[in-house]
Amino acid sequence: MKNIRNIAIIAHVDHGKTSLVNAMLVQCGVFRENQEVQDRVMDSNALEKERGITILSKNCSVFYKDTKINIVDTPGHADFGGEVERVLKMVDGVLLVVDAYEGPMPQTRFVLEKALELNLKIIIVINKIDRPDARLQEVPDEILELLFDLNANDEQLDSPILFCSARNGVCTTDYTKPNDNLNPLFDAIISHIDPPKGDENKPFQMLVSSVEHNDYLGKLAVGKIENGKVKVNQTVYIKNYFSPEKSYSGKVVNIFNFDGLKKDIIAEGVAGDIVLIAGINDITIGDTISESAELDAIPFVKISEPSVEMTFMVNDSPFAGKEGKFVTSRHLRDRLYKEAMKDLSLQVSDGDSAESFKVRGRGEMHLSILIENMRRDGYEFQVSRPHVLFKEINGVKCEPIDKVILDVPEDCVGVIMTGLGNRKGELVEMRPIGTRMRLEFLIPSRGLFGYKSQMLTNTRGEGVMSSVFYEYQPYKGTIESRTFGSLIAYETGEAITYGLFNAQSRGRLLIRPGDPVYMGMVVGINPKGEDIVVNVCKKKQLTNMRTSASDEALRLIPIQDMTLESALEFIADDEYVEVTPKSIRIRKAILDHQLRAKSHKPTVVDNG
Repeated sequence: MKNIRNIAIIAHVDHGKTSLVNAMLVQCGVFRENQEVQDRVMDSNALEKERGITILSKNCSVFYKDTKINIVDTPGHADFGGEVERVLKMVDGVLLVVDAYEGPMPQTRFVLEKALELNLKIIIVINKIDRPDARLQEVPDEILELLFDLNANDEQLDSPILFCSARNGVCTTDYTKPNDNLNPLFDAIISHIDPPKGDENKPFQMLVSSVEHNDYLGKLAVGKIENGKVKVNQTVYIKNYFSPEKSYSGKVVNIFNFDGLKKDIIAEGVAGDIVLIAGINDITIGDTISESAELDAIPFVKISEPSVEMTFMVNDSPFAGKEGKFVTSRHLRDRLYKEAMKDLSLQVSDGDSAESFKVRGRGEMHLSILIENMRRDGYEFQVSRPHVLFKEINGVKCEPIDKVILDVPEDCVGVIMTGLGNRKGELVEMRPIGTRMRLEFLIPSRGLFGYKSQMLTNTRGEGVMSSVFYEYQPYKGTIESRTFGSLIAYETGEAITYGLFNAQSRGRLLIRPGDPVYMGMVVGINPKGEDIVVNVCKKKQLTNMRTSASDEALRLIPIQDMTLESALEFIADDEYVEVTPKSIRIRKAILDHQLRAKSHKPTVVDNG
């Protein structure tokens, strides 16, 4: 156990955690000399590669001077903070990675606070020191100030500070003295992070901090062995700290440990090491595996509660079942409840009808990643607009408040303050950072719905925004976040150039000629704020003097392609996003125009 170190790498999104893991793997010889090493090799999920962010925490290990270092790479986005919270129980120390220009950001504060609560040893790594705008003197002071704010003890305040360029694979204790490797980082890990505290002579106990799936072995329980040893074919007992009545036995079929990026089969796991145990298919995160039924369950960290809710429903549009493989409520129910077992930040419950389910998560991105994964796996369904979860505290209606930090060009400060002010945002701090301005706001979580695209427009694509949950505060009142209306298809059919040409005078189109549409489907954006029904399927009446070939002369304005995130930002309370493996469509909840007019504000009908 003296030759084992268990660490997690935590940071704000895009501060270089996964790149640092890459550099550590390369220096420790995990890859062959002639092997091509891709960037961010730990981001193995397809969505992670596309978006350039870490979504799921993952394990690997390296050997340095006869010491095995187990590394957990964690997500940096606030919506996936639950992944960070649960894996911190598996480690004895953390590397806190901070960007040399941006300094501590909202998620930096969140993950550092969780690490301090668990009394973990901390090594501060200031990354991207090769940036031309790096602030190498100011950032260490900002981190020290953050530690004071979080009431860190004297030992934590004396945490070592290293300066690193993960991309170049170099690290130094003094940025004025360059280095050509990561040895100072590995030396700091071995000297500052304590070995695991377990006792291999005590009865075997292990807390399950993560669960993986193998096509041949089923579920793999991942965790650090707290005490004792475990062997293949051993009978074990499973208990849960939050559900003491849950108790059953199982058999260990296989044991694996991490060797680089691989999983090696071992005959015996010992205290202090992070291992995977196969053979217990009912295992869930937070369970304790023990060698005796008399041993108590190990306490598990309570994951922060979700703050956003959406309704997932069976698709009932006229195009239902044409593109998806899994379309029934049974398919939807099984998948959602299975996801809730893997992701402790996710809560799923039955909805108001047998074909709807309420799904609660940490934010819009958290739920949109779930939706995207499901559609890629062949699921077809529809979702409602996200809503925040209100709480009643001491008889007062309260809502979740987010802390938002924006880095924007100086000439964009006015329009940003106006935009967030209209959404009940309260300016907390404003200061220059290099050539830009950093604005810090406290704003209701619902005020951020649909704001990201507006922010990018207002800053000409140069703005950077990040947010994290702050606290619950009394309800701030009505927020008018949507200032535009929808263009709605008049009938079911195929979009025609002639009909689209007439409709585009009403607003911005979302569909192309030849796209199938149905009555009640949203086909465009009306900037004037009201819903208008347009006939995009209307054909030109042909005569001897008028031919369909003249349609080629009609010029259509380029359309605005809707991604899943932009569709979720766009929809109103009376609209759904229809999600299929091939398409993302926006529709009205009530498709029939007359029924919708009776139940809602009247819409303007433009038949051509």
